[in-house]
Amino acid sequence: MANRGVKQPLRIGLTGGIASGKTVVSNMFAELGIPVIDTDVIAREIVEPGKPALKQIRRRFGDDIIDDTGNLNRRTLRDIVFASDEARRDLEAIMHPEISRETRRQADALGGPYQIIVVPLLVGSDLLDQVDRVLAVDCDPGVQISRLLERDAESPEQARRILAAQPRRGDRLAIADDVIRNDSDLNRLSERVRELNQLYRRLATSRGRLERSPETP
Repeated sequence: MANRGVKQPLRIGLTGGIASGKTVVSNMFAELGIPVIDTDVIAREIVEPGKPALKQIRRRFGDDIIDDTGNLNRRTLRDIVFASDEARRDLEAIMHPEISRETRRQADALGGPYQIIVVPLLVGSDLLDQVDRVLAVDCDPGVQISRLLERDAESPEQARRILAAQPRRGDRLAIADDVIRNDSDLNRLSERVRELNQLYRRLATSRGRLERSPETP
């Protein structure tokens, strides 16, 4: 659970496993007028051609991870890092400091009644100290695998490797102040986002903290 000093404005760290629905949830908050900082978007921006992070990745993983246009071949790199814990750690050592710096810069520049900062790998990240409260998007692992097969993964085995490479579900829930279940219908999901929006606005106004919200296990 969060144990951090309150920043200005209130910052909510939104986390969840791959294919849990973080983007759907963050988009719903954005539609309510809440500033959203997505570290996945930042991660794509910092590896654009000419950026220092891309040069470091190329030195570590070789020319094969660069496509004919000079851009990062994400599928090739993903296959490498999900097949090797060492490769994944090396990539994180390159990416995470850059992502943290840019996230802090954007958060300091944005206003809003509160902010949503989307951090898929918030467990163990130094960004955990930069947020006031944690919201986890959660669903059954079987649902994640089905969504991965529709979206990213080439096989059930690859989907399971991707899930295994991420923080454990229990670890994500352990740091969460609030939980959104996303394995039912979108109407219920939208209702839950509106409930949390009201809670976060009250917290931002009072500068206090409430205990875990009702849906949190």
